[in-house]
Order: sequence, then structure tokens, then C-alpha cells
Amino acid sequence: MADAPFLLLSIRAEDEAADDEYAAMMRFGGLDESGLRRVRLTHQELGTVDLARWSGIMLGGGPYNVSDDAATKSSTQTRVEGELAALLTEVVARDFPFLGCCYGVGTVGAVIGAEIDRVHSEPVGGVTVHLTDDGRRDPLFGGLPDTFDAYGGHKEAAARLPAGVVRLASSRDCPVQAFRVGANVYATQFHPELDIDGLYTRIDVYKNHGYFAPETADALKDDARRYDVTHPMTVLRTFVRRYTRGV
Repeated sequence: MADAPFLLLSIRAEDEAADDEYAAMMRFGGLDESGLRRVRLTHQELGTVDLARWSGIMLGGGPYNVSDDAATKSSTQTRVEGELAALLTEVVARDFPFLGCCYGVGTVGAVIGAEIDRVHSEPVGGVTVHLTDDGRRDPLFGGLPDTFDAYGGHKEAAARLPAGVVRLASSRDCPVQAFRVGANVYATQFHPELDIDGLYTRIDVYKNHGYFAPETADALKDDARRYDVTHPMTVLRTFVRRYTRGV
């Protein structure tokens, strides 16, 4: 019996960043290209996703924000958000295994009625994450230390979660670093696929996307070295191990 593959949805239009993200998801998830299929939503329409074909779905991050002014959104971003909203509505309703990294907070949050705004943004670089009591008991996060370093950087975040949604982690400036809907739908604000080399790639690729002043790129790289980012990748590996199923 073969294993059903996982599906990675990418919103990165830039090849270098998209390919690095895909490689990192495979590496830290313990998968190869047959085990993790990719759809680059900036390059093609999502189409129909038959959940029965997949072990689970992952969503990567990128420059889109659901809280962007609608008048500033490109036609591609508008299409992608509509496709993701329809898919995630089904994912949540069926409690299908899903892990959304960074952009997942906004997209899943929009579907479940969370308050998504720019109040709790964080700069690009290292962040210290603290598990909640629920996070310590969670099957995906329970193997992590109570406090660990991660890499991230985001303009929007969840300011409030609706009743019944489980907050799993927080940081000093961002009260919702991860949450769970039902038993199997997860979103993280930090990037579980990101190591120091991946962060350098993101800084180089996105230095003109408004996350930081371009002239500070080298200083951001230097500061990132202060963080010991070795634990977040456990989330990816555990997600894959927990949800891999045969077909």
C-alpha cells in the first residue's frame, strides 16, 4: 500500500524563495517530491482539491495579507484568497489535516471568524515562542520545549480567536503564535520550515517588499544568528508522521 502524498500550496511568485520553501518542507518533513506535491498558486489556479487523495495539506507563507486593503490587491491575490477560502472552509468543516505556516493564521483565521489585523506584527528575524498549557498537551506541539526560538516576520496577526479555537503558543509581541481548530487544523505565525540559510534567502528576496528597510538586510542577518532555531522543524516532522496514511 502506497502512502498518500501531502500537498503544499505556495503563494511565493519568486522562484528562489518558492523553491527554497519547497525544499525545506521536504527536508524537515522527511519527504521527497513524490511525498510532497506542490501547487504554486501564483502561477496556476488551484482547481478542485479532492481531500481523499491527500494525507494532509500545508500552506506556506509569502507577501500576501488577508488584511490588505482590497483596492490594493492584485487580481492574482484576490483569486488566490478566494480559492483558499473555499478550500479552507471545507478543510475546517471536515477537520482535515492542515498546517498553515504564517499566511495560515490569516487565511484560516478569516474562515473561522478570528480578528486579523496589523496590531501584533513582528519584524523579520528571530522570535522566542512560549507554549500555552494547551500547547504543551497538543500532539503536534507537545514534543517542543516550553520555550524555543523560531524565525518569522509578518505584517498581520490574529488579535482575537473565536470561542472553541485552541491557542497553542505566543510571543512577547504576538499573543497568537499558533492555534488549532478542531483536532487537525493548525496554523503557526512563526515558520517551522525556516532555518538560518532559509531566512537569509527570504531577506534577500523580500528586501523590497516593505517588511524592513532594504539597507538593514545585513544587520537583520547578523541579529538572526543570536537565535538557536533548532526546535520548530519538529512541528513539520510530527505533522507528517501523524497524518501519513496509505491509499
